[in-house]
Amino acid sequence: MTQDPLLTGLAALAAEPPEALLDRIAARWVRVPAPIGELAVAFTDHGVAYVHAGEGFAEAYRKRFGRPLLPAARPPAGLLPALRTGRTAGLPLDLRGMSDFQRDVLEAARTIPRGEVRPYSWIAARVGRPRAVRAVGTALGRNPVPLLVPCHRVTRSDGAVGDYVFGAAAKERLLLAEGVDLDRVRALADERVFYLASDTTGVVCFPTCHNARRITPVHRHGFRSLAQARAAGYRPCRTCRPAQDVAV
Repeated sequence: MTQDPLLTGLAALAAEPPEALLDRIAARWVRVPAPIGELAVAFTDHGVAYVHAGEGFAEAYRKRFGRPLLPAARPPAGLLPALRTGRTAGLPLDLRGMSDFQRDVLEAARTIPRGEVRPYSWIAARVGRPRAVRAVGTALGRNPVPLLVPCHRVTRSDGAVGDYVFGAAAKERLLLAEGVDLDRVRALADERVFYLASDTTGVVCFPTCHNARRITPVHRHGFRSLAQARAAGYRPCRTCRPAQDVAV
């Protein structure tokens, strides 16, 4: 990695810079293992700012953020467990370069549990923009910290996994590793079933919700829309919250 001109200039100062000045100006970076291979990760004093796979990390980071990079001696606390487990609560993220809408979309995606998926429309409704499904997809495509904000858990309502910054194959691999039964999701979508209800609990869920996975076949009922499920007397699950979705 070539030396950044700003860092060269700072090094030439006659006096020592104030403590922590570099961390306010530059980002630190490390290479770390992840479920899809080695990643380059940049972080600031505000949190993890950028996750990149493959070549061209430094150039991509500078083009997007305009900050110099310094190698770090170690990853920030909590990063390796978050990448290993897919659970990121408590890990600070630096999303200052995003708009309010983009941050809201990423924070909504961050609430999706490991092993579950939600449609793009669920994110749109959750951030108060139910008609902005396309804008949600664009915001997720600009996610600077994939894996840490699990945009791979947002899929198309037709059963397809949809686009992903690291490619559709990587998205499928991540979801399968987290326990999502993609074949079942696709099979239900082919039957135009997007919600599953239990006649013992009176609750309707998204198919990958952990509550839906416990419904036995004899008590399971499928619905194309939440409106149909409600008309049949079912209430939305308070865990996966399908009420924050629009009809398919």
